[in-house]
Amino acid sequence: MFSWTLTPQLLMVARSILAVALVITCILIGWLLAWKLVLVHVPLVQEIFGLRKKPPQPKPTVQRRSRLIRR
Repeated sequence: MFSWTLTPQLLMVARSILAVALVITCILIGWLLAWKLVLVHVPLVQEIFGLRKKPPQPKPTVQRRSRLIRR
């Protein structure tokens, strides 16, 4: 069982872990906001992450066989 002399040390470790967790959480929330609001629309970022969609290609005009046979 822990003695009472370790309480300040445990408190210091717990506070350090919570501080690091808070910083990481703030960075992640900031990144998500920037991604959703700005970065998705930047062409360079779209190219890097493969988000740029290719323009649709027109379908080839193929005639029906029934039309070809009638002629």
